Amino acid sequence: MTTGAREAKAVEIADQTILEALQTQGYAILPDLIDAPTVAKIREELDPYLQRRHMGRNDFEGFSSERVYALLAKAPTVANIIEHPRILGLVDQLLPNNYLLSSALAINVHPGETAQNFHIDDAPGGGPPVPRPRQPFGISTIWAFDDFTTDNGATEVVPGSHHWPEGKMPKPDEIEPVIMSAGSAVIFVGNLLHRGGANRSQTTRLAITPQYCMPWMRQLENMTLAVPPEIAGRY
Repeated sequence: MTTGAREAKAVEIADQTILEALQTQGYAILPDLIDAPTVAKIREELDPYLQRRHMGRNDFEGFSSERVYALLAKAPTVANIIEHPRILGLVDQLLPNNYLLSSALAINVHPGETAQNFHIDDAPGGGPPVPRPRQPFGISTIWAFDDFTTDNGATEVVPGSHHWPEGKMPKPDEIEPVIMSAGSAVIFVGNLLHRGGANRSQTTRLAITPQYCMPWMRQLENMTLAVPPEIAGRY
C-alpha cells in the first residue's frame, strides 16, 4: 500500500469513528485541520471587522462579543474551512444531497462575557413543528482561531442531549467544555444542546461557525444576498 493510500485509509477509519461519536455523543473534535499560516491569514482578513465597534445586540449574541456575518463576502480564505474536504465528507453522509450553507459567522468573545443559554442550532425561530427527540435538521461546526480553554469561553456541549425530549435541560455534571487548539474544529448535530462559555480570561477567544442545513430549510443567512455574484463565482 502506498503512503497516500495508507493516509486515505487512516482518514476513512478516523471519520467512521467520528460518525459513530456523532450518533452517540452528538459531537466530535477534529484536531489540527488547518495549519498556522491559514489560521493567521483568516485572522488577518477578519481584523478590519473586529475592532470592537459592533458588539452583540442582546444577551444571546453577547454584549461582550463581536459577531461578523456574510464572511464569504469579507474574508475569502474562510472558504477553505467551509469547503474543507474532511468536514464536507462527513456532512455528505449526514445530510441529504443539495444541503445548504445556512450560516458562516465569526464570534469573538471578549473578557467578561457571560455564558449563553443552552440552545440547539437547527430550530431557528422555533424551527419546524417537530418535537424532540428527532433526527437533526442540520450539522454545525465551530473552528478555533484561538486555543479553546476552560477559562476563555470554550464552547460547552451536553453529550447525548440530541436524544433528549423537548424541554429537558442539563445538570452541571452533564456539561463538557470543548477544549481544542487553534486550527481544530468541533462538529456536532444541529439538535445537540450547547452554548458559548463564559470568558474569565484576559484575552479574546475567536471562532468561526459554518452551519449546514437540510435543502428544504430556510437559511439563517440568505447567502444569495449576503455574497454578491461576482464574489460567489470565485468559490
